[in-house]
Amino acid sequence: MTDALSVSVVIPVRNDARLLEVCLRALDQQTRRADEVIVVDNGSTDDTVTVALRYGTRVVSEPVPGIPQAASAGYDAASGDIIARLDADSRPGPDWIERIVERFAYRPDLDFLTGDPRFYGSNPLVRWMGEHLYIGGMYAVLTPFLGHAPLFGSNMAMRTDAWRMLSGEVHRDEQNIHDDFDLSFHVRPDMTVLRDRGIVVDVSARPFQDWASLRRRLSFVLPTVRLHLPQEAPHRRRQARRRARTGSPAAG
Repeated sequence: MTDALSVSVVIPVRNDARLLEVCLRALDQQTRRADEVIVVDNGSTDDTVTVALRYGTRVVSEPVPGIPQAASAGYDAASGDIIARLDADSRPGPDWIERIVERFAYRPDLDFLTGDPRFYGSNPLVRWMGEHLYIGGMYAVLTPFLGHAPLFGSNMAMRTDAWRMLSGEVHRDEQNIHDDFDLSFHVRPDMTVLRDRGIVVDVSARPFQDWASLRRRLSFVLPTVRLHLPQEAPHRRRQARRRARTGSPAAG
């Protein structure tokens, strides 16, 4: 039964009240409502908290700046069986939670689920570049590197038990890294990650609207990867996942 799984939706946000309101309105219109929505206020000075409270969300305050710290605080606070993650500029369709719950209900082995973005705003060329070059490039490069699909923070979900196992390992104190990529590196060899391209969320194209924004986003990639080298070299990750699948003992 899919209703047996409870869902916590976590949204880290800093000074994005307008976009957050659109996101929360979309969550209010879900065919399967979240059991709790957690807005992590990362030191906002606008109306973020007011908007969050207006929609009846649970507000968690995380004064240490940075998405890694804010997202982790939200995951730590979650009480559901499944933690679903959005960003303030995410606009989930009405069946977003329902689809997530169905995937986990029918796949008891599934630990992490990641979906795709459909960018809005800017112009068609920028949106195409975001979806095909940035996101497409991310999956093309990181999937063979990791041995599984990378997680996309604006549209992902995981079992709370999986987060509890990894919460002490992620680099939550780092600021200039991608928290979703970092979590992807910490996925253990015996954990299962599914990329479901049918689970799509509309996401703002603002990270690609100009060179400065894109450069800032790209500048977080290398520091994230460096945190995991050389112990997380691709061949070692692939070997570990093969051993986990076959039950073979580690060499040494």
